[in-house]
Amino acid sequence: MYPNESVMAKPERPAVIVGGSGDTLRYGEFNSAANRLAHLFRSHGLERRDHVAFFLENGSTRLVADSAAERTGLYFTGIDAKFSADEVAWIINDSTARVVVTSARLGEVARLLPARCPKVELWLMDGIDQPDGEFEPYAKTVGMFPDTRVTNERLGVAMPYTSGTTGRPKGIFRPIPDVAPGEPLPVFKRAGETYQLRPGNVLLVPGPLHHSAAQIPAALTIRLGGTVVIMERFDAETFLEYVDRYRVTHSLVVPTMMSRMLALPQSVRDLFSLDSLEALVHGAAPCPTSVKAEMIDWLGPIVFEYYGASEANGSTLCTSKEWLERPGTVGKASLGEVVILDKDGDECPPRVPGDVWFRGATNFVYFNDEDKTAKSTDPSGTMSTTGDIGYLDEDGYLFLTDRSANVIISGGVNIYPQEIENVLANHPDVADVAVVGVPHPDRGEDVKAVVQLRSGVEVLPSTPQHLIDSCEGRLAKFKWPRSIDFVDEVPRTGPGKLDKKTIRTWYWKGTGSIIR
Repeated sequence: MYPNESVMAKPERPAVIVGGSGDTLRYGEFNSAANRLAHLFRSHGLERRDHVAFFLENGSTRLVADSAAERTGLYFTGIDAKFSADEVAWIINDSTARVVVTSARLGEVARLLPARCPKVELWLMDGIDQPDGEFEPYAKTVGMFPDTRVTNERLGVAMPYTSGTTGRPKGIFRPIPDVAPGEPLPVFKRAGETYQLRPGNVLLVPGPLHHSAAQIPAALTIRLGGTVVIMERFDAETFLEYVDRYRVTHSLVVPTMMSRMLALPQSVRDLFSLDSLEALVHGAAPCPTSVKAEMIDWLGPIVFEYYGASEANGSTLCTSKEWLERPGTVGKASLGEVVILDKDGDECPPRVPGDVWFRGATNFVYFNDEDKTAKSTDPSGTMSTTGDIGYLDEDGYLFLTDRSANVIISGGVNIYPQEIENVLANHPDVADVAVVGVPHPDRGEDVKAVVQLRSGVEVLPSTPQHLIDSCEGRLAKFKWPRSIDFVDEVPRTGPGKLDKKTIRTWYWKGTGSIIR
């Protein structure tokens, strides 16, 4: 979030636009706002490698706060605006944040935090004019400081937290080199290629800014002198409207967003011009092959897929052409080297599934969690795992089969839910689906599908068996769902991943077994 000198030569260029209202923060204003907050951090005694946290909805304040921390040598952590007070407090306390910035829109939860987070030294709330309990008014307090640069600016970096779908979220901690903020971490210098960014691009951010998949391309866009257009919440028709209205060139989405755009009537799609769009990048969750094929057919060969984790321990990249040649692949390594290992730690031959590891991309640890760090890295410290299962083909293209934590063990046989989800997600009646293991007294686990039907599709007595039968010829029979439940909406996390931890609680709670 640190604009360089050439960018600042054009202070009137839009830096951030809030899509719904059209409110615009130009580069001169953005830089001044970030400098003022940077002075506040310094005046409060924050030093290089100290921690701050931002509990904010999508908006310009979040990007300004990132930029202020990035120029004062701080670790900064964004927190999901949908989290409960206990979840937010866990991250604030675990991250050792000394200053927290939040907003009046999140006040119901935010006002419960000071009692839960006694070590926080300063609470700032955007959207209030006077002090409110422990909270100082953000704009008034920050506005007292100069808009000039702080002395000895140093690079600060994000410390994002994992999604916590298999346990408590953990901070991803990387060493900060002692350099000026104009020099980003080496691992992120390659990220522009992943997101297909260029100087002056217009980036539409439809996802939550606390997640790396939104925060990193937004930060790179500011560094490149582009414009970040923020969606406060995703809506399929609004996404197309913003592309047209703001002449968006780049965006990063998750598969459910693409599914919802494809579900729009053709008459609605035809209302908007998408000819400015140069790259639509997707990741964060598996994409049904039918959805991917339809998006490429609609938009042309500008659909790119990346695979990687918030840890930035490595990544792959796949163009539309590569995917059409190898449907289902997530591409070849673009950062680090992909290694597939079996349970004995030996490399798997082509097309044999194993644990996905990356070698040589970046170094990180999980903050305050040596045990989790040890489980995620190899003894040499040169490789780290994503927790996914997959295989490489003969040309080095990666195909994913599932996450290790999601594997269903039924009668001693490993079953990979993603295989089943891919089949059911391609059914014309299915809007979204999650497959989990549920308790069984004999087999240990049975395969359960949780299905969200498309709008207008009615659940009939024959519907469950109809969907199960659609697996015929596509899956071995032992992988077929034993039962199907229907829900109004399949739970997903903010970044768009299936929230299988929540789904498992529906079936495992009270059984005495561990909910993974």
